[in-house]
Amino acid sequence: MNQSICDKLEQLNGRLHELDRMLASGEATRDIDEYRKLSREHAELGPVVALYQSWRKAEADLHSGLELLADPEMRELAEAEVQSARERLPAIELELQKLLLPKDAKDERNVFLEIRAGTGGDESALFAGNLFRMYVRYAERRRWQVEIVSASVSDLGGYKEVIARIIGNGVYSRLKFESGAHRVQRVPETETQGRIHTSACTVAVMPEADALEDVQISPAEIRVDTYRASGAGGQHINKTDSAVRITHLPTGIVVECQDDRSQHKNKAQALSVLVARIRDMQEREQHANRASERRNLIGSGDRSERIRTYNFPQGRVTDHRINLTLYKIDAILDGDLDDLVAALTAEHQADQLAMLAEGE
Repeated sequence: MNQSICDKLEQLNGRLHELDRMLASGEATRDIDEYRKLSREHAELGPVVALYQSWRKAEADLHSGLELLADPEMRELAEAEVQSARERLPAIELELQKLLLPKDAKDERNVFLEIRAGTGGDESALFAGNLFRMYVRYAERRRWQVEIVSASVSDLGGYKEVIARIIGNGVYSRLKFESGAHRVQRVPETETQGRIHTSACTVAVMPEADALEDVQISPAEIRVDTYRASGAGGQHINKTDSAVRITHLPTGIVVECQDDRSQHKNKAQALSVLVARIRDMQEREQHANRASERRNLIGSGDRSERIRTYNFPQGRVTDHRINLTLYKIDAILDGDLDDLVAALTAEHQADQLAMLAEGE
């Protein structure tokens, strides 16, 4: 492990000791917000420093073992100690490098999830419904909250479009690699000759902005229309103009919200979605401008990029970015996304490590 990383870890070790002292002395408890901030920092540094201590112990074991090799009586024990330390060190160093990678400031944010039916007509809308249920079930497994912002239901079921807000710890960090084109291959229920059809949906995962001020929107740049909501909701929802449609004139982005009976709440929710869409568009443009010949398979944010295929006849799900195929389509569509998320995260970290190595 190079000296700069060791120096950084020593600084973190010292900071953790300082936090221990501050939290134990009670000086931080006078301000509850400050106490929470220091507690969060302590929780983040704890695992890093603990792993650093393991690395230091392995290093010490290696050096002491090498010194004992010259002693005939201790040689066998020393060789075992040296071998054990040499086996542990590379794995610990790799894990430390991952923990020291720059954190995505958006990882802890809630998200807006958008799913739109694409090619395939009614079958695509049904698949959009399958995908939405998959993400809802995944959210339930992680104890996240899901709020539907707007939904356009197709005639045969499923969704032409559905937008939801997902609230919880680390939502964006777990779902940020889901944006792109999702393709399904199966025999539709309406297919009389048993032919396999291919349909597609697009998924967009956008971190919720901390505040509307994150993106400056002039009132002159938006048009707000109100109308009577359609669908379920009883008599009230159809008697008042509670639904809101906001059009961002410079970009042409249109957001509709009719989930709440309150026009004020629907407008606030629609503005939040609009800000998230504008930020997402800006970040994708910046990414495109920074793009180089070096591959960056994960997180490109290209909506047209085919990222995953769900093949029902073969019972498989294939993520094309990392060439991963899992033969557990039923479990995945029931919200068991942990294997996919873990593999995509690992690939992203490997890509970051490679970029850091190139920059050294």
